[in-house]
Amino acid sequence: MDFQVVVLAGGSSKNLTPLVSKELPKPLLPVANRPVLTYVLHQLEQSNLKDLIVVVEGEDAALVVGAWISGTFIDRLHVEIAAVPEDIGTAGAIREISHHLTTKDILVVSGDLVSDVPPGAVAATHRRHDAAVTATLCSIPVSGPLESGSSVGKDKAKKLGRYNIIGLDPGKQFLLHIATGAEIEKDARLPKRILRAVGQMEIRSDLMDAHMYAFKRSVLQEVLELKDAFQSLKEDVLPYLVRSQLKSEALSNRTPQGEENGNEKVTSLNNQVFVSRILANASIPSFHDRSSETPDGSAPTRKTHKCCAYIASSSSYCVRLNSIQAFMDINRDVTGEADHLLSGTDPNNNIGPSPKLGTKTTVGPHSMLGEGSEVGDKCQVKRSVIGRHCRIGSHVKVVNSVVMNHVTIGDGCIIQGSVVCSNVQLQDRVVLKDCQVGAGFVVTAGSEYKAESLARKEK
Repeated sequence: MDFQVVVLAGGSSKNLTPLVSKELPKPLLPVANRPVLTYVLHQLEQSNLKDLIVVVEGEDAALVVGAWISGTFIDRLHVEIAAVPEDIGTAGAIREISHHLTTKDILVVSGDLVSDVPPGAVAATHRRHDAAVTATLCSIPVSGPLESGSSVGKDKAKKLGRYNIIGLDPGKQFLLHIATGAEIEKDARLPKRILRAVGQMEIRSDLMDAHMYAFKRSVLQEVLELKDAFQSLKEDVLPYLVRSQLKSEALSNRTPQGEENGNEKVTSLNNQVFVSRILANASIPSFHDRSSETPDGSAPTRKTHKCCAYIASSSSYCVRLNSIQAFMDINRDVTGEADHLLSGTDPNNNIGPSPKLGTKTTVGPHSMLGEGSEVGDKCQVKRSVIGRHCRIGSHVKVVNSVVMNHVTIGDGCIIQGSVVCSNVQLQDRVVLKDCQVGAGFVVTAGSEYKAESLARKEK
């Protein structure tokens, strides 16, 4: 399949402080003891999409990520690493590397996406409809759309009000309207001209943008050149393309100018709301099938470009690692209900081949111990991931937590709902609850912390 793939891997991220660092940029954050970027690259490889540009924010991060990819995917993928400035946004990143894009179609995917949605299916849908853009939509996770960047579980309830309002044609193939969570409060308003143009629209609030897009290269490059203020693919480019496909249809339906500015309110009280409008003639052809004959009576031509939607199965797993809470959720899921994402790993073997366990130590389901780690006597590990080459003393409890590599944990420690980064030293009897401990930090004996972020001061 003649597609170039752009993986927007990111670099540093304020939402993930103190987990990320110069030594551990965001693309290499561990999910079940594998860098998060592994999951996207593996899915692309499985779909035989192997011509990749991996975009990393910052020169230093690009070198680290490039070295890891070279060692891990050697002879499996053709990868070009592109370093771009930080904080230029997803559209800005594509604009920076636009001169490298040469194929007819481009697949753009976020490097923090952990998903079993096949990229090849999205690409095939895009080609089948000859679309300008195809957006991947998936069901909102149980914990809500993780857009706010909150870092603790207690904030989940706050996220439930942040929905995308998405308008689809009755066949659920074409994207006719989209309003992002940032634009939505208690209700959304649809211009009457849109309803007149499309005739019939289904409004959905139970879907989220998965940050996997297929673009017609010429269209994407033209938009980025004309709209140099656009920074986000999701918030700027995609809504622009969706709006622009409606303009000629509204005109072709002779919508009176005075009515074009009218709005139709659509409430979002329920998780899924359906709006149907049949205007004038119930036998109107579907939106993108409308055509008109040329003056000489020759073959009809389509008036608009197409914005398509690929809706993933409701059983698909599709979550972005864009907050500390998401980091913990994904690690829990990938060692549990989504363990099929661990390619080549026996789901019944939750302990690696070489960890050493002391007497009366238990490791519960949905847990993972990295190679070379040692756990002392009478310890409990529940729903947690322990990294490689960790040293854990006796009478230690680790629950709902992620412990990265080369961590030393003293006797009698209790770690609950926390993230402990690499090379941390927890001395005896430390208690952590809902905390994040940055790389290399030393927590003194007997300390107790709750909902704290502990990290070394930057020099």
